[in-house]
Amino acid sequence: MFEQLLMIWSDSAAISAAIWLVLLVTVLYLGRQQAHQLFATLGQAIFNAMRLAAFSVRGLEQRLVQRNRDVLIAQGRIQAEKTIEREFNRVSTLVERDLGAYPKLHRKIADAIEKIETDYQASTQNAPLPPAWSEVVETIAALPTNGDPAMNKILNNIKDAIEESHQQTLKAYQKTTLERHRHLSTMQPQWRTLQSSMDNVKKTLDGLEERTRTIDGQMQRYEAIRKGEDPAINALTSSSITQFLIAGLVLVIATLGGLINFQLIALPMSEMVGATSTIGAMRTSDIAALVIILVEIAMGLFLLESLRITHLFPVIHSMDDRLRRRMIIITLTILSVLATIEASLAYMRDLLALDRSALQQSLAGVAVVEAQFRWIPSIGQMVMGFILPFALAFVAIPLESFIHSLRTVLGLLMVGVLRTLRVTLRLVGSLSRYACQIVTHLYDLIVMVPLGVERLIKARRADHRPEDDWDDAPAMLESKRIRNQSTADV
Repeated sequence: MFEQLLMIWSDSAAISAAIWLVLLVTVLYLGRQQAHQLFATLGQAIFNAMRLAAFSVRGLEQRLVQRNRDVLIAQGRIQAEKTIEREFNRVSTLVERDLGAYPKLHRKIADAIEKIETDYQASTQNAPLPPAWSEVVETIAALPTNGDPAMNKILNNIKDAIEESHQQTLKAYQKTTLERHRHLSTMQPQWRTLQSSMDNVKKTLDGLEERTRTIDGQMQRYEAIRKGEDPAINALTSSSITQFLIAGLVLVIATLGGLINFQLIALPMSEMVGATSTIGAMRTSDIAALVIILVEIAMGLFLLESLRITHLFPVIHSMDDRLRRRMIIITLTILSVLATIEASLAYMRDLLALDRSALQQSLAGVAVVEAQFRWIPSIGQMVMGFILPFALAFVAIPLESFIHSLRTVLGLLMVGVLRTLRVTLRLVGSLSRYACQIVTHLYDLIVMVPLGVERLIKARRADHRPEDDWDDAPAMLESKRIRNQSTADV
């Protein structure tokens, strides 16, 4: 069909193809203006459509950014309020514990100061000296003796009496000094007690000052979050991403622990439930083992929620203390029972493994050998079976952090996806418009021969046109431009 159509003008394929080419170029030349309008309209339409879609995506992106910002501010405000409340509780505890006994401490310090003052006053009292005895000695020594024996005897007696009085005064002074030293020695424990009391007061005041600085920092952070400042939002975003990664890592570790727990109880559960029974594509024993593990995790969630460590269930969190205590007892009892059951299943698994090993040895014709210290792995498996349920119970803490941080991370991912989509739409729109322009130039390239002829005709007409026909300078410039372009094309 194609060959018949091609050879419709001549038996020569070249001549027929040339005729077809001339007809095609002629048709394209005649429809050049309409084709240009079609390409321009198509490019502009695609560009406007992509731009409108990008504008819509940008609006959705801005709403999602604002939503993420609101979520971060709400989470950060709640966390800051909890932190400030905890700091105030610590300050209250510090004041009640240390400063509550401050009147007693003040009385103790006052007693110690009074005792020290009394001892100091007692240590400053000196024994009274004989009134001016040194002046009496000097006066008697200055009296003239004149060789009178009676006078000498009187003076000697006076001298002996004065020396005896001096000795007595000296002894009294030494006794007084010893008494002062004793009072000063009794002041030392009081000084130590006073120093210890003042150290305790200083330690308490330092602790209060440190707590005050911490509360000031938390209040500044809370104020920045409440105002929605960019540094605070960036810090909250980084904190959410960090919590997401850490909580995800802990959940992966908990999942591995759950798999180990599953391996401990899957084999004995197959002996209890039956290894051939299935529900769907899974064996019933495996489903039973998974149910036990999931129930343990659920009991752990309820236990930590009742203890108000996590806040995943508002209903449990809003219970009164009496119901919460009952729930704590019930969940802890169920968790202990399940842990005991798992320990028993782990021991049963070890016995089953031992029986299978003995059976394989007997079938192989080998004498069954009793392994020594067989009780060590049995006890190890029982301990693992008892501890793993309680360890899985604490998975509620990283699960709560993971859920809370997941909102922020998903929001950031969605913002990234929308931003990429918006850029892609703008890029597609621009490429489409430029592609239509390129197609337009290619169209002109195909019909360049008739275009060149057209421009030459226009140029000759312009050359033979009288100078008076030039109405204005722009028309003359356009004619020159067409003539130069035609010459260049030719």
